[in-house]
Amino acid sequence: MRPIVIVEHEAGVSAGHFSAWLAARALPHLLVAVHQGDAMPTSAEPFSGLCSLGGNMSVNDALPWIDEELHLMRDAVARGVPIIGHCLGGQLLARALGAGVRRNAYKEMGWLPVLVEDSKLVREWAGTEAPGELFHWHGDVFDLPDGATRLLSSPLAPNQAFIAVRHGVAHLGMQFHVEMTEELVRAWAGDPAAEVEVAEERARTGGPGVQSPGEMCVDLTRRTSAMRTLAWHLYDRWARALRLN
Repeated sequence: MRPIVIVEHEAGVSAGHFSAWLAARALPHLLVAVHQGDAMPTSAEPFSGLCSLGGNMSVNDALPWIDEELHLMRDAVARGVPIIGHCLGGQLLARALGAGVRRNAYKEMGWLPVLVEDSKLVREWAGTEAPGELFHWHGDVFDLPDGATRLLSSPLAPNQAFIAVRHGVAHLGMQFHVEMTEELVRAWAGDPAAEVEVAEERARTGGPGVQSPGEMCVDLTRRTSAMRTLAWHLYDRWARALRLN
């Protein structure tokens, strides 16, 4: 059985719910931790799927592995290997498919509402009419690739999730962090840099899209449990295109 390759860009920005889903579905995976110096695969041929995680960097930064990952994604698209991108990973997928990625006017950090753009597709992928609030942590946003369908939006960042079908295979790009567990949210919110980033954003824009670290942790068990349900629906639908053999 071919493994799913998971590209991890930053320490502490791990696969969360995606890892639990892999274990429950008995799906093998290969972790490529570029922040630890792991080499980016040059071809998607050995893999059944490609999962790209988040990170504090930008797609527009001059980091050597960014072009390498874009090459891997384009190779995956050409070979019919499905891609799923979480936040930075969604931005990389959008760029790999020819769309722009740019700094947004407002940062989104914390639990914020998302709006349904395509009800039929959201029911197919998410198993629900309205996913409600999701966890965000980003300053950049992506444009929609040509021919892609927007699933979700938010008032401050219109493109929150898209499906792009290429060669009969559906690829999923997300701006939010559906993979976040309770432990991950607490770790991110507990980083002293988070308090500074929120304060800077509130001073710059008034902070309509940011919560304090304390607010991020309110009712956290219920929130992450609900997001886990949504994540597993998304992962199961995405997995229909995996090349397992």
